[in-house]
Amino acid sequence: MEQEMSYGSDYKFIPATSVGSGVSVIVVPDVYCHTIQIVNICLVGTPDSNEFVLIDAGMPGSADDIISVTEERFGTGSRPKAILLTHGHFDHVGAIIDLVKHWEIPVYAHELELPFLTGKTSYPEPDSTVEGGMVAKMSPLFPNEPINLGTWVKALPSDGIIPHLPGFRWIHTPGHSPGHVSFFREEDGTLIAGDAFVTVRQDSLYKVLTQEEEINGPPRYLTTDWQAAWESVKKLYQLNPVAAITGHGVPMTGERLTTGLKKLVDEFDKIAIPDYGKYI
Repeated sequence: MEQEMSYGSDYKFIPATSVGSGVSVIVVPDVYCHTIQIVNICLVGTPDSNEFVLIDAGMPGSADDIISVTEERFGTGSRPKAILLTHGHFDHVGAIIDLVKHWEIPVYAHELELPFLTGKTSYPEPDSTVEGGMVAKMSPLFPNEPINLGTWVKALPSDGIIPHLPGFRWIHTPGHSPGHVSFFREEDGTLIAGDAFVTVRQDSLYKVLTQEEEINGPPRYLTTDWQAAWESVKKLYQLNPVAAITGHGVPMTGERLTTGLKKLVDEFDKIAIPDYGKYI
């Protein structure tokens, strides 16, 4: 079984970090957000139970970090019921094979992401020409070849239900990638948005390093369908989220979130869509 799984041949450690690296935040009592270098993972479930899941799988080489954060929160030897992916870009699946081997648990993603997770299709090349800062210029270094999770990865059920995550439903939020999804819990307005929007300007190295807060569109250098990305942001705004955990940047709540999202929806073409780039 195990030998089926492989990372892409361009897989490697990316030396990028931020002041938030290593920081954990309890956003609501059962949602725990931890930053690995420049990207967030979430553990969802109450600390006194063994019914919990991991959302996204961090940067390349971060498996030990993710395992220790998990055991710190849920106890030694604890393991999630599943790994749920917002999408399959390298910084969200960086440690996934090591984690699946260690925990022997299934992975769920939108069916449109499965070709990128079963070794069939590469993501488009990152666009280093896109309008933006240093991170965009560095993006050719980022792995984009498909990883292969073999039979460990399954499609999320088409009815919006999420295995092992009662109370949340998944919402298709494409644009940044074809099968990008966000997870939403109606009851308390908790949104796990992945990269549908982020709370830091992800293409600016200074802002990534300092984690300066501002709601922005999806990371520019990997987003290929800007019209779909705009529609996805509108869809999430209409949910009236109370708290949002995004793939990059700090979790945001309350008035800042509401006004920031409203501004992004209204001015997406100015704020999010770059003036130039090959996917414009």
